[in-house]
Amino acid sequence: MNLALLGYGSIARSHMKALANAGVRLRTVMGRLAEPTAAFAAEYGFERHTIDLDDALDDPAVDVVLITSPTDLHAAQAAKALQAGKHALVEIPLATSLVEVDSLASLAREQKRCLMVCHTQRFQPAIVEARRWIAEGRLHVHHVLARFGFLRRENVNWAGRRRSWTDNLLWHHGCHAVDTSLWLLGAAETTVTSQVALPSQHLNIPLDLDILMRTPRDQLISVNMSYNTMIKFNDYMLIGEETTLLATLQRLESPEGVLLDRTGDTDADAIRAQDCEFLAAVREGREPLVSAASIRPTMAALQATQDQFDAWAPKGSMHPV
Repeated sequence: MNLALLGYGSIARSHMKALANAGVRLRTVMGRLAEPTAAFAAEYGFERHTIDLDDALDDPAVDVVLITSPTDLHAAQAAKALQAGKHALVEIPLATSLVEVDSLASLAREQKRCLMVCHTQRFQPAIVEARRWIAEGRLHVHHVLARFGFLRRENVNWAGRRRSWTDNLLWHHGCHAVDTSLWLLGAAETTVTSQVALPSQHLNIPLDLDILMRTPRDQLISVNMSYNTMIKFNDYMLIGEETTLLATLQRLESPEGVLLDRTGDTDADAIRAQDCEFLAAVREGREPLVSAASIRPTMAALQATQDQFDAWAPKGSMHPV
């Protein structure tokens, strides 16, 4: 398959490593600026490079498109890729509204094209093992306590690169935390109550938020997030009838001891597994494991949080998107 890559940021490099031996031909990379786009193309061996989206997507040789551009461009670029007859793998989040998610899911069905989203935590080993416990009935969960936080008071990404765009606590990292919590439980719907801090004066985005959810099975989910914390955290405590599990992305433990502990670069392994799943779905003509339809409960919870903030926020405060 011939691939077009949209965006050349830090996560794009992670995908290039993941796809190194996946049988994909690197056809085109499209970026915002000509010089770094050309440099990225030369570094990874792309046949073409361009700063024009239509030029990248109108190429009949391109079969699949990988979208790693800034968050606010994902939905529009995914729509254009599908309309051009391409299969699309989109970095999280697929969109920043539930309306856009539903529209893209419908478009993918109409075009008979594969649309998958990079909810990479679904491929992390400890998270997968925790879900297996729940799916097999070994743990009946009463309560999920999810935490996701790190210091992001400056417009610099996880690799230390200064960004030309501003990140989004709710729709980006909140998407990870909410989706992982719902996926662990297999929950298709929730009621949502939330609190979102007013935007910081420096970045003009909220740096803290809390989302509380209840499933129809009376399971409670508490998602606590911060871009203000100087101690990084990303974990999921699963309080169940039989025991309590604590899952990070690499480690799963219970009161009895460590159940799973993976060393090495589990992020790279998860991205590789995720990208290979997308390619397999395209080759086999089936829905991918992380389809637009499968993430709808997550996006509905984020939209409910957004709506609650918009209804509460004082007039003139910055929109979190």
